[in-house]
Amino acid sequence: MTNRLLFRGLFSKGLGRTLAGQALAFAIALALGAVIILMIDESPVAVLMTLMRGAFGDAEKIAGTLLQTTPILICGIAACIALRGGMFNVGIEGQLFLGGFAAAWVGFAFALPPVLHVLAAMTLAVVAGALWIAIPAFFRVRFGTNEVVSTILANYIATLLTSYFTIFLFKRPGGWSETPPILTSAYLPELFSFSRLNIGLLIGLALAVGVAAFFRWTSAGYAVTMVGSAPKFAEYGGVSVRRVGFGVLLVSGAVGGLAGGVETLGVHHRFMEGFAPGFGFDGLIAALLANGSPIGTIFTALFFGALRAGSLLLEVDTTASREIITVIQALIILAVSADLMMRRRGDRTGERRWKF
Repeated sequence: MTNRLLFRGLFSKGLGRTLAGQALAFAIALALGAVIILMIDESPVAVLMTLMRGAFGDAEKIAGTLLQTTPILICGIAACIALRGGMFNVGIEGQLFLGGFAAAWVGFAFALPPVLHVLAAMTLAVVAGALWIAIPAFFRVRFGTNEVVSTILANYIATLLTSYFTIFLFKRPGGWSETPPILTSAYLPELFSFSRLNIGLLIGLALAVGVAAFFRWTSAGYAVTMVGSAPKFAEYGGVSVRRVGFGVLLVSGAVGGLAGGVETLGVHHRFMEGFAPGFGFDGLIAALLANGSPIGTIFTALFFGALRAGSLLLEVDTTASREIITVIQALIILAVSADLMMRRRGDRTGERRWKF
C-alpha cells in the first residue's frame, strides 16, 4: 500500500505539466494550420465554420462524424493500453487490417445463427490482431528490440498480405478488389435507419470506460501503469516487467484487431483494399493527445472523426482542399511528438521510456 501511494504521488506530480505541454503542442499545431490556410488565400474562420457544419450540421452529419469516430476510438484505446505499459504500438493499422479480413472471412465463409455469427467473427478478429503483434512483442521482451520499428514494418506486411488474400484467393467474381459480402447474420446492428452508424460505437465507449476502470481500480492495472512509468520501481516491487510488457502488447494488438472487425461487420460488410485508411494512426495520435487516458481518448477521437467528416464539405463551400485536414493532422503529430521527446529528455532518472 505504501509503494502504491508513493507511486500515485509521483505519477500525479507531473500530470498537470504533461497536460499543459500537450495542450500547448496542440495549440501550436492549430496555429500553424491557420497560417497554411491563410497562405492559400482562404479564411481560417471560414474553414472552421465549414468543418463544423460538415461534422455537426444535422442529424445525418452527426451520425457520419460518430461513424468516423468509432474506429479511431477503438484504435486509440489499443494505443492507450500499450502506452500505459510503456510500449509504443505503431502497428495498429496492420492489426486493424488483419482483424478486418479475419472477420470478413468468418462472415462470408460460414453460415451461423445471427448472434453466434457476430461473436465468432469478432473473436477471430481479436485473435488475428493479437497474433500479428505477438512476434514484435516477443522480440521486444526477449531481446529488447524497438517495438516502434518492428510494428511499423508489420503494417506494410499486413496491408500487402490482406491485399493478396483479397485479390488472388477470395476476390468476388466480376467485382472490385474485394471479398464476397458477409452474410446478414454477421452484420452489427445499426443505431439509426439513416446511417451506417452501428453498435461498434457503443463497444468503443464501453471499452474506454472498462479500460479506464481497469487501470484505476485493479492491482493488475496498477502494475501495468507502474511498469510503463517506472520499470525499475516496478521490478523493486516484484512486478515481472517482461511478462507485463508482453501481455500489454498482446492486448493492444487484440483491440486493434477488434477495430477492424467492427469496421468490416458494421460498415463495409466485406473486406476491400484500403478499407480503413489511416484509422490506426489517427487512433494513436488521439491516444497521445489524451496523454494515454482512455476517457480522454473519447474526446480526441471525436475531434479527429469530426475533421474527417467535416472535410467532405470543404471542397464544396471553400477553395481549400480536403487535404488541408491531412496537413493539420501531420502538424499535430509533429507537435505532440516533439513534446513527447522533450519530456523524455527532461527525465533525469533515465528510467522511464514514456510518461503517461
